Amino acid sequence: MFEGDFMFEFAPIFIGAVFVIIITIILFTIIKGISQWNKNNHSPRLNVNARVVTKRTAVHGGGETRAHSDYFVTFEVESGDRMELEVKDTDYGMLVEGDNGELSFQGTRYHGFIRSTKDKGVL
Repeated sequence: MFEGDFMFEFAPIFIGAVFVIIITIILFTIIKGISQWNKNNHSPRLNVNARVVTKRTAVHGGGETRAHSDYFVTFEVESGDRMELEVKDTDYGMLVEGDNGELSFQGTRYHGFIRSTKDKGVL
């Protein structure tokens, strides 16, 4: 057996394995997304008193590709439990750490935050 013959036998197997791995990753991502969407749709929409604890961003891409930012806010509810929800950029800009108000969410889906105006003075 010559070395050239080995490459002709190995290359199709290698390419097939890479193809199967890529398809598996794509299917896993799609199934995970549909599962989370379905879980959120079957969760009740809740309105709870909460406080904005912290904010963060996650930037993807950049360099030779367009950069994309995801915005996250961590809320603390009255029981002391914390939850991090992805929010729109406009909501992210309006929320300030320490804000108190009513959080509306459904599963992991953020619906809104109405800031409480109690104990707020006008400058």
